[in-house]
Amino acid sequence: MPSIAHIIYIPGILLIGFALGFRMGARAVREELGRRAEERRR
Repeated sequence: MPSIAHIIYIPGILLIGFALGFRMGARAVREELGRRAEERRR
């Protein structure tokens, strides 16, 4: 049986990973959209 620390720690680490992944992915998408818009202007 996992201890209470594992019950709190593992979901916490997963949430941090999801948040960082979402943030980094959103930034990459914004940069890509900006790059494509810049190419269309030329």
